[in-house]
Amino acid sequence: MVCSAPFTEPRVVAVGDCYHCGLPVPADVHLAVTVDGVDRQLCCNGCQAVAEAIVANGLEDYYRHRDALPESPREALPAIVGELKLYDHADFQKSFVRALGDNEREASLILEGITCAACVWLNEQHVARLPGVVAIDINYATRRARVRWDESRIQLSGILAAIQAIGYRAHPYDAARHEEIARRERRDMLWRLWVAGFGMMQVMMYAIPVYMAGDGEMTQDIEGLMRWASLLLTLPVVIYSSAPFFRNAWRDFRFRRVGMDVPVALGVGSAFVASVWATLVGTGEVYFDSVAMFVFFLLGGRFLEMVARQKAVSVTEALAKLMPAFALRLLPAGAGATEQVLVSDLRPGDRVLVKPGETIPADGIVVEGVSAADEALLSGESRPVAKRPGDVVTGGAQNVESPLVVEVSAVGEGTRLSAIVRLMERAASEKPQLVEIANRAAGRFIAAILPIAAATAIGWAWFDPSQALWITVSVLVVTCPCALSLATPIALTVASGALARDGVLVTRGHAIETLARATCFVFDKTGTLTMGQMRVEHIHPVSGFAADDALQLAASLEQASAHPIARALAGTVEQRGRPLLPVTTAAAVAGQGVSGWIDGRELRCGRPEYVADLHGQPLPQELLNAAEASATRVALGDARGWLAFFDLDDDIRPHADQLIARLRREGRRVVLLSGDAPAAVARVAAQLGIDDVRAGVSPQGKHDAVAALQAEGEVVAMIGDGVNDAPVLAQAQVSIAMGGGAPLARTQADLVLLSDNLSHLTGAVVLVRKALRIIRENLWWSVSYNVVAIPMAIAGYVTPWLAAIVMSGSSLLVVLNSLRLQRAVDTEA
Repeated sequence: MVCSAPFTEPRVVAVGDCYHCGLPVPADVHLAVTVDGVDRQLCCNGCQAVAEAIVANGLEDYYRHRDALPESPREALPAIVGELKLYDHADFQKSFVRALGDNEREASLILEGITCAACVWLNEQHVARLPGVVAIDINYATRRARVRWDESRIQLSGILAAIQAIGYRAHPYDAARHEEIARRERRDMLWRLWVAGFGMMQVMMYAIPVYMAGDGEMTQDIEGLMRWASLLLTLPVVIYSSAPFFRNAWRDFRFRRVGMDVPVALGVGSAFVASVWATLVGTGEVYFDSVAMFVFFLLGGRFLEMVARQKAVSVTEALAKLMPAFALRLLPAGAGATEQVLVSDLRPGDRVLVKPGETIPADGIVVEGVSAADEALLSGESRPVAKRPGDVVTGGAQNVESPLVVEVSAVGEGTRLSAIVRLMERAASEKPQLVEIANRAAGRFIAAILPIAAATAIGWAWFDPSQALWITVSVLVVTCPCALSLATPIALTVASGALARDGVLVTRGHAIETLARATCFVFDKTGTLTMGQMRVEHIHPVSGFAADDALQLAASLEQASAHPIARALAGTVEQRGRPLLPVTTAAAVAGQGVSGWIDGRELRCGRPEYVADLHGQPLPQELLNAAEASATRVALGDARGWLAFFDLDDDIRPHADQLIARLRREGRRVVLLSGDAPAAVARVAAQLGIDDVRAGVSPQGKHDAVAALQAEGEVVAMIGDGVNDAPVLAQAQVSIAMGGGAPLARTQADLVLLSDNLSHLTGAVVLVRKALRIIRENLWWSVSYNVVAIPMAIAGYVTPWLAAIVMSGSSLLVVLNSLRLQRAVDTEA
């Protein structure tokens, strides 16, 4: 990775070069554009059109802040308008555009031509200014863009044309193309690494005899032959294997920046040039072996870093490729007749046949068949999950046993899989504070390397000129802070991938660091520590009101809610064969209940206090005594008084006791915060061993309770199901939502537990703390290494070949230490 000091002056190019793309300007071309009041020469009409578009839109800052040249617009001229119009067809947009409203659309695109952060800034600024564009977000690491626009004001073709007008290309995101780019990067790096490794081994075969031979034991002609052979073997290493170092360093010099590859290129280049000169003149020392060894070890460290990064990102890519291209849709007429259709042509309500071994093409509900689904990539569950009629299935899961008929409920961008991918992309686009601090420290350190090396060269030139060059090279090599720059991002990348494989989705960049530092864990009850599958235990009608009639009224009021209480009432009334009644003017009050009009009278269902506000009557004492002490009590009433009370109960979620016990053993504060009745909350707390219990709390009360904990100095992690928990989840420093709660597309949590299996959360808590410990180890090693190595190199105790080994070894150590996070974590210890 490259860390650079800031550059704020206008970009200066060499005389005769194109101001926009940096290519030489032909002698017969006289084109220019005025930037910052100065005429800048350009090489072609394409560059002129792009530069004029940038200037006309007030985006001249692009030229001040870019740190790499774009590709020539000779290869990136705007496409024919008629071709771009194809992107406006609804059928063409099915695979990468989703509707967010009547006219609002969102597209997933991939940009080509992005070479630096300034390119991202330019595209975001340019596209955001287009009339009708609502938002644009570009991920620099993946080159993926999310664009939202109002279709009544601008078409997608207009957005693509605007992007191409400033010299870039945009097309629908294709996971296969992204994978091909990653494969090409790995292949290129492996070839460079192989050439460096082969050259290093061969050069060492010639260097070792020279080192071992004493004075006069090797004739001058033989030693000269050894040097020439070493030069020829090192030449491919310098020209091919180390080409990226020199290319990046030259870019940094041209833009008056000092990047990570500048000291590397200076060290390799100066050592090689001096060795070549010594070979030509026949006197002096040669360090071809040190050059080849340094390049090999540095490329090895960067290759491991790249593989680790791609492996973590591959979780997202694997999810993006889970959905099949085709599906077998059942025909309306005909017994079992099917037709093969594109998955993008499926609509909610369609029924599809999923054979054993096939992938479920969309979210839906099983209507026929009994089987099991492999959801490992979606939820981290290693064992197939049983599926029978009435069960929900997720698009992307694999049917493993028997045929299933599934009624489609969501397709395309509306599926759970698409929501997971979008959340993972959001996390990848954010840069945690730890990474920013490490980057700033590395940037300042790099800026100090060259003065240190220069001072070393001057000092040794005065003290012992024969040693000045090699000691200066050693200082340049040994001080490269690659390990410091890798220490934090590589560990966070590996940790994110490991969490995703275990069913814990990181959706915010800071989540891992903050969860590792959490001192207080606050839990909601229903749907979090309990299963969220509540059941009606008792119905207590008031004043002779029929129990079934009361149940019917309550379930009708709650029919639009996704709360576990609403589902329990609806399930019970369905079992008793009673239909739901139409409700008018329905309204829900978060944490209190629902109200509405049925058959001309206003009704309320929810907390007894909320219902009492409608009629003002006190709670019946006999009903209070009759209610189950451990149940959740829900009241139903109208303007005249109480109608009924419902006692509902829920089961403790498996592995909840292990999670709470683990947190308490580690000295973490555990709080149970619930809006349910005190008796029901106390029962759950007693079973799980939670001492700090706060029951009957409203959503605002939960928010205030978390704020009070934070005022005491606690770093709060809030775990809830997302239903009525949005305010308190937002208040906590880090929030965790149960994947079975509110829809993933609307979650604002920092992490999402996809499987609702609390053992995965236990593993996540252990892993993030291990990640933070590894980051500290990496940083400690990086700083300690430089504190020890720099003085020793300046003093002349570190030779260039040893500098290459220890510097590359420090980077390798950081990477390998971070890769330990991929191993399974013991959650029982």
